[in-house]
Amino acid sequence: MRAFYCDHFVLPLPDGHRFPMEKYALLRERIAGVSEVTLAVPAPATNEQLLRVHSSDYLSRIQSGSLERDDVRRIGFPWSPQLVERSRRSVGGTIEAARAALADGAAANLAGGTHHAFADRGEGFCVFNDVAVSIRDAQAEWPSLRAAVVDLDVHQGNGTAHVFADDPSVFTVSVHGGKNYPFRKERSDLDIELADGTTDERFLDAVRSAVDAAVDFAPDLVYYVAGADAFEGDRLGRLGVSKRGLAARDEILFSACENEGLPVVVVMAGGYAEDVGDTVSIHEASVRRALTHASRARPGTPPVRLPV
Repeated sequence: MRAFYCDHFVLPLPDGHRFPMEKYALLRERIAGVSEVTLAVPAPATNEQLLRVHSSDYLSRIQSGSLERDDVRRIGFPWSPQLVERSRRSVGGTIEAARAALADGAAANLAGGTHHAFADRGEGFCVFNDVAVSIRDAQAEWPSLRAAVVDLDVHQGNGTAHVFADDPSVFTVSVHGGKNYPFRKERSDLDIELADGTTDERFLDAVRSAVDAAVDFAPDLVYYVAGADAFEGDRLGRLGVSKRGLAARDEILFSACENEGLPVVVVMAGGYAEDVGDTVSIHEASVRRALTHASRARPGTPPVRLPV
């Protein structure tokens, strides 16, 4: 299985910033020890690819650093040339992982999941929407491609939902904390809101409903936004899901996709545990389950044979 990384494109952050940027390098180091995974550095997303989702004005302001103060505040990262390069590489990782998943049955971007980015703005540590750009990139080559986005990050994928509103070729489902960020929710094709403190049983019931709906859509490709922040030890999650529950979440999604012969691309999204090692372990488990999925891919999958 192929996995893509860009952690060496360092995003400079001020001391005390709450985003755990180190998790990406730690995750790549873990995955580097898995012999069946081939690691690769993605090419940066091009302007042509980004403009399939993002407005020309927004892209221009990001590239030139001419964002307004409120724009920077919404994103949550200070602007720098490194921010632009890192963001392009993160999107490139999902573009390449999607193509690898179509060929191999599964692939991963050891970054990505920047689901709060809208066409005309960034939010919540998200500059460009990697999943949305990847879907539009694939559809530019294969116009009939249908995609499902199963977003199991604790925060609603509001940017993704907005980009694909009323688009019959893309099904979006989000399982998230009802009272958590973003406080103004968008409408996915299916939203399942959870109360603060939700533990494994209720969480996994919601995951089953989300996955069943996505599979029923009969997609050609599934994007799994595998956030680690539903974990009970997460600083920003507000749920009470155990590591065992999160591993069961992975199993529900991949087992359902295996039953239908669906390729899956995994992106990491959020994770803010008190101990960054907990976040890394949760992400690692998702990638390892994706590897098992790739090893079980049946001849003749994906359901629409797409050249890579």
